[in-house]
Amino acid sequence: MKVSPLILKLFMLISMLNPQIISAQGFKEQLIPNGNTQLNVQIYPKAQAESIILLHGGPGVPDPMIEIVRALTESYQVICFEQRGTGQSHNPDGDYSIEAYLSDIDAIADALDLASFHLFGHSWGGLYAQIYAQERPTKLKSLFLCSPSSGTNENWNATEKEVLSFNKQHATTGEWLSMGWYSLMGMLGSNKAHQRMFYLVLKNYHKGYAELTVDKEQLGSIMAAPVNKTRKSILNYPALKTVPDPSFPIMLTYGEKDIYGSSRQAVIDRYPTARFVEIKASGHIPWLHNPGVFERILADFYRLN
Repeated sequence: MKVSPLILKLFMLISMLNPQIISAQGFKEQLIPNGNTQLNVQIYPKAQAESIILLHGGPGVPDPMIEIVRALTESYQVICFEQRGTGQSHNPDGDYSIEAYLSDIDAIADALDLASFHLFGHSWGGLYAQIYAQERPTKLKSLFLCSPSSGTNENWNATEKEVLSFNKQHATTGEWLSMGWYSLMGMLGSNKAHQRMFYLVLKNYHKGYAELTVDKEQLGSIMAAPVNKTRKSILNYPALKTVPDPSFPIMLTYGEKDIYGSSRQAVIDRYPTARFVEIKASGHIPWLHNPGVFERILADFYRLN
């Protein structure tokens, strides 16, 4: 999506004149610039507390992960943001390189004066977190990988095949045919097709659990560019390295019926010292599928009050 220079300057002016907007929900909303990219950041402040940055999945699919935020804000300052090109995080240059994604976290940390912080990533966000941890290990106090994508390069190919198989098994014939069509049109640049495809994908993820609805309004901000271009960047990025002796604690979780299958072993092998939990009666989104167990895992790892 192209943003005119006039609109971009207006965003930057608003950011300078009123950098923080306090919402009724108690968080500060702030546009943080990284070059021409404007990152829409939500900060749940807590004085004298350590900070946790949350990375949502996708790529290109906004998710405020509000249930996780609620669990963490009693003890930590929590920071969420819509990744570049997603929601209100405008990316007029169209740069979706891994290096650009890494620089976004750096820009947020610099703007909020964070010398180090905890990092939580879900799904693609879990892979994003792994890459950041590899490239910026001294920045991290801890790493929580929740149902993370298994890796870059060939590992990403493997996870895509597993996700495809999962959706085929859980979709009706009509849904499966629609997903194929939407996927094709999305790859050709249709925002609406990606929005409709991810609606069906999330429906599949929730099948078999308590009555859960997919927020269509939230999916309305999905754009084709971050989905398509980020995927290419992940495929072209070198395979991630094994981390036998990390300088920070790592938690790794998958749902018992997650969308990822045998490829998850690559993550387990990558972090031999990580604490690993397979969450029973859960799929890809444990804070919705088995919230009680997942909250206990969060509380234990982060030593919540």
